[in-house]
Amino acid sequence: MKNNIVDNRKVAIYSRKSKFTGKGESIANQIEICKAKIKLVFPDCIEDEIIIYEDEGFSGGNTNRPQFKKMMQDIKNNKLKAVISYRLDRISRNVADFANMYEEFRHMNVSYISATESYDTSTPSGVAMMSMATVFAQLERETIAERIRDNMYELAKTGRWLGGITPTGYKSAETVERITIDGKLRKAYMLELVDEEAETVKLIYKLFLQTNSLTKVETYLIQNQILSRNGKYFSRFTIKLILNNPVYLVADEDAYNYFREQDIEIYSDRDKFDGKHGIMAYNKTIQTVGKAVQVRDMSEWIVAIGKHTGLVKGKDWIKAQELLLQNRSKAYRKPKSNVALLSGLLYCGDCGSFMRPKLTKRLNADGEHIYTYLCEMKEKSRMHNCKMKNPNGNTLDRAVCEEIKKLAEDESEFIKCLEKAKKEFIGNNDELTKQIIKLEEKKNDTDKEIRSLVDTLAKNNGNVAVEYVMQRIEELHEVKTKLEEQIEVLNTQLNSHTLSDKEYDTLKEQLRSFANTFELMGVEEKRAAMRVFIRKIVWDGKEVHLYLFGSKEYDTQKIELPDFEPNCKDSKRNPYVFPSTEENCTGCFCQRTN
Repeated sequence: MKNNIVDNRKVAIYSRKSKFTGKGESIANQIEICKAKIKLVFPDCIEDEIIIYEDEGFSGGNTNRPQFKKMMQDIKNNKLKAVISYRLDRISRNVADFANMYEEFRHMNVSYISATESYDTSTPSGVAMMSMATVFAQLERETIAERIRDNMYELAKTGRWLGGITPTGYKSAETVERITIDGKLRKAYMLELVDEEAETVKLIYKLFLQTNSLTKVETYLIQNQILSRNGKYFSRFTIKLILNNPVYLVADEDAYNYFREQDIEIYSDRDKFDGKHGIMAYNKTIQTVGKAVQVRDMSEWIVAIGKHTGLVKGKDWIKAQELLLQNRSKAYRKPKSNVALLSGLLYCGDCGSFMRPKLTKRLNADGEHIYTYLCEMKEKSRMHNCKMKNPNGNTLDRAVCEEIKKLAEDESEFIKCLEKAKKEFIGNNDELTKQIIKLEEKKNDTDKEIRSLVDTLAKNNGNVAVEYVMQRIEELHEVKTKLEEQIEVLNTQLNSHTLSDKEYDTLKEQLRSFANTFELMGVEEKRAAMRVFIRKIVWDGKEVHLYLFGSKEYDTQKIELPDFEPNCKDSKRNPYVFPSTEENCTGCFCQRTN
């Protein structure tokens, strides 16, 4: 019964030409030949069952072609049963590359047919040919991988820096020596110490070994204004990368024994571990385009003695690795809230950092979990660099939502601002149109003068004045080109203004819809809707400032939230007030500021 199932998927024709020429293997010719092939292979296939993908002006050297990517997506979506091209090289430049790509075809049960060659995976012989090509492609991949590994061994002998972003504490410096890679003589580089950065690295190791806490190391660095080479604060992630990096490890007896225990391939003799130089680790990461860098298992590393100076003793570096491994289960997790609306929009008015929601286990009178917004810098620096008061999240979210709903009213300041901006755009459009008309007139006059001079040349061929006439024509041509450029720029501005005009009308309608339906939305829908209108929100400790799209730093009417209220032991009172000033506040739903 399975063989009687009708395959309703369509047949694809893929055509590609690197450059339009209008002759030879043109897109049109390729398609016609492919259609003739379809009639032979799929005699019952009608025109409506054929999908044509055309890429004009794209090389076969890579697959970054719009129609090719669309075809591959349709294959993944199970829309196609066969792909036909004029030749195999229309899809890929060689059989080995295509064999890799064909895995996706085979997985989705899609045949490939070449209209002019013997590649046809709808037949047993065609499948056999492609299988052979796949085997050779795999062999080529393994050969390349082996050659890369051989190169790594050669590089390991030198202990040189291979390039890229240097680790904190070092800079790259060219040496007088040269190294041979793939038979070619290349420049060699090594790492040199950057004293100030090196001291920071030593401090990071010292603090971590004392505290066993990435968070405490981060806090110390922030509080003491110790910045990275880019002038930014060190994050926990960056600190961990520094602690994990073997480049800082001094090549001593402890380091040698550790690598032996971890079954890591060491490409240096034991007597080279002199307690001075650092370690170079090759084959340490997996780098894939579009994906985060992955660290390989230590057993896959190739370790050698570097030419640079190490910074951390073997026993200290090893101890740091043990502590990081122990702390993996206690990794820092950002406080999350499934109900907070303003995360990613709310900024601290004191230091400019993001304010993140921090959820508590307590409930307010409406049965909602109480949460506050906490300044990231305040948290990381333990109130050393910022002491911004934490706003009650429930109150703040509600106040912002109510303010946004007011924006839809015809008399609101925001609507007035939108209308004013719309009028400005209309006025600008009129002025731009006048400028374009004037430039078009100048261009036409220039054209006429050029044509007149060309006629003069035709009548006075060989005349001594020809040289001067030609010079004038070239000057006018430059003038014409500049006028065309100016006209294009103004037309672009005019079109962008027209779009903005429409966008303002759309924004106004969205606001009205927002006001009517907001309370019916879920949390995720509310977050998305708010981001349509709000560019950022700033909390200054007492008031909330809304900065909206569609206006220049337009500040809506500031939202002033309730003052702090003392004497809040009565849990039945308003649960949305700010933190109590009373020292022993235990019976209410409020949140303490600190």
